[in-house]
Amino acid sequence: MTLRGERQADFAYQAVYRYMINLINEVSTDTRVKLPSLRQLAGRLNVSISTIQYAYSLLEKEGRVYSVAKSGYYAWPLSATTVAGASGDLLDRLYAAARSPCMAVFSGDEPALLASLDGTLLRLERELVRQYPRHLQPWSQPCGVWELRAALAARYTSSPTRCWHADDIYIGADLRGVLDILIEVLGLRGTTVIVESPCDWLILRLFQDCAVRIIELPWTPEGRLDLATLDQLLRDEPVHLVLLSSKVSLPSGNALPAHDRLSVAQMLDRYGCWLLENDTFGELGFKEPQAALREWVNPERLMVFSSFEKVLGSEAPYGYLLSRRMSSELQRQFLLRSFRLSSIRQRAIARLYQSGRIDPHLRALRHLLQGQAAEMSGRLEQHLGQQVSYRMPAAGAAFWLGSTQAVDMRQVFKRLLAQQVVIAPGELFSVSGLHHQHLRVSHTFHGQPNLEIALAAISEALRQAQVG
Repeated sequence: MTLRGERQADFAYQAVYRYMINLINEVSTDTRVKLPSLRQLAGRLNVSISTIQYAYSLLEKEGRVYSVAKSGYYAWPLSATTVAGASGDLLDRLYAAARSPCMAVFSGDEPALLASLDGTLLRLERELVRQYPRHLQPWSQPCGVWELRAALAARYTSSPTRCWHADDIYIGADLRGVLDILIEVLGLRGTTVIVESPCDWLILRLFQDCAVRIIELPWTPEGRLDLATLDQLLRDEPVHLVLLSSKVSLPSGNALPAHDRLSVAQMLDRYGCWLLENDTFGELGFKEPQAALREWVNPERLMVFSSFEKVLGSEAPYGYLLSRRMSSELQRQFLLRSFRLSSIRQRAIARLYQSGRIDPHLRALRHLLQGQAAEMSGRLEQHLGQQVSYRMPAAGAAFWLGSTQAVDMRQVFKRLLAQQVVIAPGELFSVSGLHHQHLRVSHTFHGQPNLEIALAAISEALRQAQVG
């Protein structure tokens, strides 16, 4: 089978995606099924490895497949939606439930569902294809096309001393691939890392797979970081780096006050510690723009990672990294990964930034998200009342809810699956047993579920799962 002859309106990864859906749907056993490797599929379908990784990234995001370190990708068979029972890994069960077409999926945090730029990107690509015929496109630019790297460098530059250049930017097929490289280049295997908590489960799982010792620094109920504890950890522990959000921490929805950002920067400088900044939601804050944490720290001990997907949509799943240091090793690792990304797609994204079209889109998206959050807050008060506590999120598309009564949140999860509602239990955002009384609930969700019925189901599940 070859994908080169697909109709012009389609892109290669879309054809790969459809092929993989059919392959997964053919599964008829009740055990996990290993899928072909990236290289196997690339050879079978006559496309690049990065195109396969692109499609796998979408499938993993939808919960149709999941990856196992050093093993490959696996699919849950359709008959395995019964995985909602008590056995199995909680995250695998969430993914398996989320892929079912009958489920109301409230477990994600996908801002671009309200306003993606997928259509705009596709139109730009068609224009660019006429300017850059296939035979004129570079065969391989392992760190990303220069136009997009230069556009990102310009956007992140804020002063003559805090400037970035195209050579400081590295673009990968998705955020997971970029973080894999980062772990390798920084030599994090077996080291100690401090992460804010709650923390994205993708990051936690990747660190765990590499035997990274994770020390969690929880956000307080008041929306602050415990700076005294951070200072003590930096003084007493062999901390390799600290991972914090640039402006707003998700899923907690907290924004670090300016005074605290300065204190954190001073601590990191005092102990000579690296900052790994998560800028995934950096441009989605609801309030007036504030300085990112990176503006306060030593730029020579700073790395920043992010992706386009949260602001542009599923057509732009690329991850990227900013670093002034270790350029030769980063270039080598990106080359080894064989990221043969679509140069046309990257140029289309670059044009969004270079033309300034990204800014009105971001303003509109932030406005929609803030309005949706306010509406969801009213619904939460109406249906959950005194059952949960929360702070209004400062960014993103989800609420971080804490149960005011002791509950078995796994039972809440299980009962809701029986009602065809998927939420994200708080324990997924910790590796040390934190957040068992929390859950993440999206206010932009897949499908058209009846929100009143779903929130009533969450209320009843919380009531029935009370313990003590």
